[in-house]
Amino acid sequence: MNILVCIKQVPDTTEVRINPETNTLIRDGVDSIINPFDTYAIEEAVRIRERVGAGKVTVISMGPPQVESALREALSVGVDEAILLSDRAFAGADTWATSLTLATALKTLEFDLVLCGKQAIDGDTAQVGPGIACHLDLPQVCYVSKVREISKEKAVVERMMEDGTEVVEVQMPAVFTVVKDINEPRLPSLKGKMKAKKAEIKTLSAADIKANVEEIGLKGSPTSVNKIFSPPRRSGGEMLEYETAPEVAKNLVGKLKEMQLF
Repeated sequence: MNILVCIKQVPDTTEVRINPETNTLIRDGVDSIINPFDTYAIEEAVRIRERVGAGKVTVISMGPPQVESALREALSVGVDEAILLSDRAFAGADTWATSLTLATALKTLEFDLVLCGKQAIDGDTAQVGPGIACHLDLPQVCYVSKVREISKEKAVVERMMEDGTEVVEVQMPAVFTVVKDINEPRLPSLKGKMKAKKAEIKTLSAADIKANVEEIGLKGSPTSVNKIFSPPRRSGGEMLEYETAPEVAKNLVGKLKEMQLF
């Protein structure tokens, strides 16, 4: 079974800085990591390959040359091959253009399953995985928490819902986005690190995947960012201290009316 895992490299910090002129993240001087949710997708891909007993796991990412470090980290935990999509034509892509670019690249590869993390921590849109499925016209299952059965023909998985778990049977090939409940990612071994260090990472440009440059990157993004800013810090709240709950409720309602909140 051939499995493709789409990953993203994100800033390893909560102190995100924004370039006020370009409205993009300032990455200089900020360490980067594999998007945490994507590490669960990588681990599940390796586990499925081990369970089936045959096949290949390929990890793919779109971004600048520095993303190579994330790809090598994936190789160190059992991934077989890594592909980097890197081209200035890909820059400035929103979730639509990003998913289209990845889907276009995936069309040039053989696969039975595509795995993604449920969302990226720097955007939190959870749109790229489903977008890939739509561009490829493949069935998709989001928020997968367990893979019960899987073969080249079909899979039975559990997906998280707000009020419980849903069991879904889906025809293959398909696209799954996974949640952290699905497994516990392994740590790289010394042998894995040495292999990753020497591994060749294939780099593909827009021309290599035959992408239409008018439909990718900033040109192909139907959404744009007009302004990004950090919200002002809030001042300390007011404590309402009374002896009984009804007194607290009565005075809270009074305060809210004074503030014209309802």
